[in-house]
Amino acid sequence: MHFAYGSGGRILSGMTTQAQVSRLDGDAPHDAGSSSGRPAGMAMMFGSGLSNQVGAAVGALAFPLIGPVGVVAVRQWVAAVALAAVGRPRLRSFTWAQWRPVLALAVVFATMNLSLYTAIDRIGLGLAVTLEFLGPLSVALAASRRAVDLGCALLAGAAAVVLARPQPSTDYLGIGLGLLAAVCWASYILLNRTVGARVPGAQGPAAAAVVSGLLYVPIGLVLFVHRTPSAGALMHAATAGVLSSAVPFLADLLALRRVPARFFGLFMSVNPVLAALVGLVVLGQALGWVEWAAIAGIVAANALSVLAAARRTIR
Repeated sequence: MHFAYGSGGRILSGMTTQAQVSRLDGDAPHDAGSSSGRPAGMAMMFGSGLSNQVGAAVGALAFPLIGPVGVVAVRQWVAAVALAAVGRPRLRSFTWAQWRPVLALAVVFATMNLSLYTAIDRIGLGLAVTLEFLGPLSVALAASRRAVDLGCALLAGAAAVVLARPQPSTDYLGIGLGLLAAVCWASYILLNRTVGARVPGAQGPAAAAVVSGLLYVPIGLVLFVHRTPSAGALMHAATAGVLSSAVPFLADLLALRRVPARFFGLFMSVNPVLAALVGLVVLGQALGWVEWAAIAGIVAANALSVLAAARRTIR
């Protein structure tokens, strides 16, 4: 199991398999277990994760001028155009049974990105992405009753408590928004199963991205009328859309044709670490050793869960 929508916009099924990935773009996959393809796959996964977090950081640079809402609006529009070009959804052919989960997914997209970017504005990139990461981890652990997964859940829960511990400077609203993003990411995974079953290929996520972009049209217009954006702010927001949506989407598709899905899921664990490092370098958001320890705990919980699931599959 792996999860590739997060940190502001990666869209790929949380249960994508090698065969499903090949059906998305019509090409036959490379041997995911081959030694020749794995280094390239690892490089693509690293580039995907780094692009995702750099995109979020670049978007945050526009917060002082247009705020998180403005950044998310532009980012959603760019993502809608890019994903519509890739997925090519045939909207007129959708039935109401197909539209229902697609519309729900669109609302989840819109809410997740807004809550995440607002959390980034309040508590920083590293902590916001780490809290958001609890969503897919919770989905993975909730389906298991094994002792190792229970231990992983306890470890992740303890780390979350450490991140949210009461302090004079604790931003509870920011933490709450990060957790809301986690709930949205978990909802995305569950909804995407239904969308994947009812809508062929990548048309479902692409259609949801288009609808989500349309939802932000009136919001963006009202915001920009009262707060005229500069060209630089719009460029930062548009860059966030490209780096956090289009680039990771393509890189993940190509990576999954070169590495096993379980290895992809394991590598996803480094995203909170990448987010903290990018937040430090790009935004100057330094974390204390306690926060780093909590991030390490959540990363370790996900890694142990993925490895345990891989061993059970091999057996």
